Amino acid sequence: MSHDTPAPVGGRIVSPFLSGLLGLMALAGLLLLWRFAAGLGAVTALNDGYPWGLWIAFDVVVGTALACGGYAVAILVYILNRGEYHPLVRPAVLTSALGYTLAGAAIVIDVGRYWNLFLIPVRPWTWNLHSPLLEVALCVMAYIVVLWIELSPALFEKWRASGDEARAQKGERWLGVWGKIAAFVIALGLLLPTMHQSSLGTVMMLAGHKLHPLWNTPMLPLLFLVSCIGMGYGVVIFESAVSGAVFGRPRHTAMLAKLSGAMVVVLGLYLVLRFADVVIRGKLGLLFRDGYSLLFWLEIALFAAPMVMLMDAGRRRNFPTLFRAATLMLLAGAVYRFDTYLVAFRPGAQWAYFPSLWEILITAGVVAVEIAAYIVIVKRFPVLAGGRSAESA
Repeated sequence: MSHDTPAPVGGRIVSPFLSGLLGLMALAGLLLLWRFAAGLGAVTALNDGYPWGLWIAFDVVVGTALACGGYAVAILVYILNRGEYHPLVRPAVLTSALGYTLAGAAIVIDVGRYWNLFLIPVRPWTWNLHSPLLEVALCVMAYIVVLWIELSPALFEKWRASGDEARAQKGERWLGVWGKIAAFVIALGLLLPTMHQSSLGTVMMLAGHKLHPLWNTPMLPLLFLVSCIGMGYGVVIFESAVSGAVFGRPRHTAMLAKLSGAMVVVLGLYLVLRFADVVIRGKLGLLFRDGYSLLFWLEIALFAAPMVMLMDAGRRRNFPTLFRAATLMLLAGAVYRFDTYLVAFRPGAQWAYFPSLWEILITAGVVAVEIAAYIVIVKRFPVLAGGRSAESA
């Protein structure tokens, strides 16, 4: 089998690691029963000053950016016509589908009147067309559907190879349908994250003076969009490293080395925009003033380090260097989003927030669901490039 052909990993589903994940999921499930029975106040440390916390800042804002691998690779493959990266598309789409689906679940956990969420797409006459949160909600809902449709050929290919004639015919028929609608679905898959990732930045512009001036900028939508693309490339490299080590799949080092060149460009663009914004708005004096200044420079260091590490073409071909740079990129984007939504948000000296133990455990449970689902899907469906390689052995 070609190393570029997707194939199920196979093997036993249940393992000690998966059993540990199931235990964490069960604990989170019990805590969720408590949350839905007793309300947000019984489980979270939220208050009137901080009406959203860890579940939004990490599970949604950071989580959706970490799930932008499919979006980032699609830009290269479908817009820039770099078909050589096509073997990276399906695993990237899987991580995106899981990440966005669980981010949507986190929103259900976080809002007070979660039973009204289903009304958003079906009652357009009630929409506030001036609300960036409306645009985020509609785009995320639609994008979740689009991502699973993008991933559906993995299911149809499994049917086709099942050995059952009726199921094989059904798989062949649906693959034909996919071929006819693929262009439209892919176009939506590029449009929707462009819209809602930028709008996640727009949301925090509404905080006004409550958001520290180093983060409160009209450039927030663009900074959120550019950084999420960089995080998407980082996720693709990170996922390739982990799946190669765990499942013995090819890591495509040469391909990822070329991909990291795009990451350098995106990181450089982000840094130029970030400093240009500070200069244009006349906020240079805030760069050396207090603890928020240190946070700003920490973000800059985290974004600059992987760019410096990957500027040399020779170092990009070294997989450990690629992996370290990708990990730093993910951390950089996560810290920037976390700072924007929580740390640099200052509702007043009388308000404070630190997530409760229950919030942390539920978040860990959500992450456990994503990891467990990824393991099950790649073992049973053709997602990862097939064949054990010497490179990943």
